[in-house]
Amino acid sequence: MKSNKFVDTVILHGKAGNGGNGSSSFRREKFVAWGGPDGGDGARGGNITLKADHDVTSLVAIYFSPIIKAEHGGNGTGQKKHGRTGKDRIVKVPIGTVVYDSETGELIGDITEHGQEMIIANGGHGGKGNVHWKSSTHQAPTEQSNGILGELCELRLTLKIMSDVGLVGFPNAGKSSILTAISDAHPKIGAYQFTTLNPIIGTLIFDDYKRLTMADIPGIIKGAHEGAGLGHAFLRHIERAKTLVYVLDMAGNDGREPIQDYNDLREELEMHQQDMIDRPSLVVANKMDLPEAEENLKEFIKETGVDPIRISALEKKGLETLRDALHPYATIPVRPDEK
Repeated sequence: MKSNKFVDTVILHGKAGNGGNGSSSFRREKFVAWGGPDGGDGARGGNITLKADHDVTSLVAIYFSPIIKAEHGGNGTGQKKHGRTGKDRIVKVPIGTVVYDSETGELIGDITEHGQEMIIANGGHGGKGNVHWKSSTHQAPTEQSNGILGELCELRLTLKIMSDVGLVGFPNAGKSSILTAISDAHPKIGAYQFTTLNPIIGTLIFDDYKRLTMADIPGIIKGAHEGAGLGHAFLRHIERAKTLVYVLDMAGNDGREPIQDYNDLREELEMHQQDMIDRPSLVVANKMDLPEAEENLKEFIKETGVDPIRISALEKKGLETLRDALHPYATIPVRPDEK
């Protein structure tokens, strides 16, 4: 049954296929007195491979089936017949999957491109048949070797979403409304905190057929880098974003101060990963349709020296200006028939 559950961290238990055993066999045919050894080799066991697929957005499949096994290699047989190679097990994962050793925490690999493959457990080599032991002084060998066991692995897979732009803001700042208004995403929207419980990706396609991906993460609150609120678990999803968009409730609803929100957001990002505040960024003043917003905007510009992009996601005002500001960060061309 298909699940809508979003999972971004799993433990995977892998067992690659064992190599098949070599055969100890002798040729036996009528009128052939000394047929000699003819035992075939065992085959290689199947590998376990992770493969990035842009249609996979979560690690949920592995969450529900964490034990992954590849097929064993077939045993060799008489008439020098080799066993059948074990079928590899291909596990599709989202782009942005990071692989760690679950016990030591050592980084094993980072899967960042569609179609990229990484073998995480090698199948065992097949054993040799007794034909390999035949010599001038050893005409009837019975020796053979067994296949090698396939590798075992226990890995922690963590998803760090790949996006061009990351939306950051406090709960109820309007990030989800913006994403809905300018992209193909349809996140949950509501006038209460933490309506976004999972990272959501939206795609913008511009008139020149360039594409931009935008990630919305759950609202950050003060102390998120230490585990407060929902932001801590999802801050990693904007670690790879090339550009950050700070979304501020310029009307100051819920007793908020836009200047303080901006400073707190930057502090939380810096505490999570120091270089994040040095990335290219835009500041968006949302809810400019409310009367308090204009006065707060003047004070914000005076105190910070930053002139935000003014929008009202609710009334869909200023969105074209925002799209134009985002366009320089859209670098992936698409075909006209994809638009």
